[in-house]
Amino acid sequence: MESIVLRALIVYVLVFIILRMAGKRTLGEMTAFDLVLLLIISEAVQNALVDDDKSITGSILVILTLVFADILVSLATNRFRMVDSIVNGIPLIVLENGKPLKDRMQMARLQEDDILEAARRSQGLESLTQIKYAVLEKDGSISIIPFRGNDNPASPGTTPET
Repeated sequence: MESIVLRALIVYVLVFIILRMAGKRTLGEMTAFDLVLLLIISEAVQNALVDDDKSITGSILVILTLVFADILVSLATNRFRMVDSIVNGIPLIVLENGKPLKDRMQMARLQEDDILEAARRSQGLESLTQIKYAVLEKDGSISIIPFRGNDNPASPGTTPET
């Protein structure tokens, strides 16, 4: 039984590392390809978890081990900020004052179209110049902070309100 627990913990850590390396956007918005990949991974992992043990006890032990490991990770991320940033990442500004930060976007595998889509959905904005900040959040979503009133440098001829 201890080999099942050890295998479950090893698989948990390895799958976590692989998914973390895949990036935030992979987890933030799943495509049909991502779903198929996830199903294939789950099938491959199943064999590594239980090996030849087809018993209900073995399956329950694997489930309990994975849930316990997940609870421990959750507790650690809530208690320690550094663990949270390692496990969940940190928000990343990918556009500032209407200008894409190309190196960050490339690192996150984002395109300008992704930012524009988020801007249209959340704020009804039509161009990058209307966006003060675009932030790739920890969960892979993109938050849009639009320019407000007079703070848009792309709006010539505006004067501060008194």
